[in-house]
Amino acid sequence: MLPGFDKIIEQRILEAQKRGEFDNLSGTGKPLEFEESCTVPEDLRIAYKILKNADYLPPEIELKKEIIKTEELLAEMEDAPEKYRVLKKLNFMKIKFNLLRNTSVIFEETEIYAEKLVEKFGRK
Repeated sequence: MLPGFDKIIEQRILEAQKRGEFDNLSGTGKPLEFEESCTVPEDLRIAYKILKNADYLPPEIELKKEIIKTEELLAEMEDAPEKYRVLKKLNFMKIKFNLLRNTSVIFEETEIYAEKLVEKFGRK
């Protein structure tokens, strides 16, 4: 937007408010209702609707749910060798998740290392 143009827009909106041009609009005082698919390109809306109706989740969402469950399981475990096995599985899932997402390193899931586990729970 051109510099200063937003000030002109804001001024015109305020003037219209003072004249009462927004007083009798339909839906006044009610929350806005957005169409769910307004952010989805028009040519993909039918496909997304079919997938949603079929309770389909993208692979990265399914994997993220599995990671969360595994982390909860790991937090409750007491057997060190079993924890180590689950930890290796968890780290593998996190690496796979990071590869699926194809995003910046900043947003990657970090692996948990055995040293942290040993520090926290000791050796058995």
